[in-house]
Amino acid sequence: MGTATGSTRHHVLYGQALYTAKRFMMPQWNRGGRTINLTGAMHVIQSKRLELRELDLHDAEFIFELLNEAPFLRFIGDKGVRTLADARDYLLKGPMDSYLRRGFGLYLTGLRDGGTPIGICGLVKRDVLEDVDVGFALLSRHCSRGYAVEAASAVLTYGMQALRLRRIVAITSPDNNASIAVLDKIGLRFERMVKLPGHGGELKLFATV
Repeated sequence: MGTATGSTRHHVLYGQALYTAKRFMMPQWNRGGRTINLTGAMHVIQSKRLELRELDLHDAEFIFELLNEAPFLRFIGDKGVRTLADARDYLLKGPMDSYLRRGFGLYLTGLRDGGTPIGICGLVKRDVLEDVDVGFALLSRHCSRGYAVEAASAVLTYGMQALRLRRIVAITSPDNNASIAVLDKIGLRFERMVKLPGHGGELKLFATV
């Protein structure tokens, strides 16, 4: 562990979303020979009302709240996060590890005006699916304001144009009407039903066309 100074920054404009990257060298954690930044997250996507950045360990309290909300538990699943230590472990082994191995992951989604965190949105590569999928979850008090559509649309464009992904999918419970509506609005179309390990029933898979 240690600290250093210095930063790099670049901006790229795609359509209506501004994608920014800003990396500060910060304390690091070595996991299996791989180094993960513990703080100093990269700012990745900026849309009209939102800013998406990499999650870091400072977000443990927020993640603890989000992952234990009733809608998250019902539609996405129980991640076993019962304490702040569990939340930090989830961040290290999930999003932060994905940034290192994949170059993308789930990002903290916050309001540009004031910086309030409202949810997570980003790209996930599951071993059981061939394609990268877009995922999102918002705190209940920030739903029904168009934020999920705005964030998911920006992430989709980022994945296709900045990361050059040829195809992006999404999965959701058949009764998650709110998420299905978001996927429809960002242009994904229902393709087939799938079964994933750890999920009780079939899920709907949507894909870019």
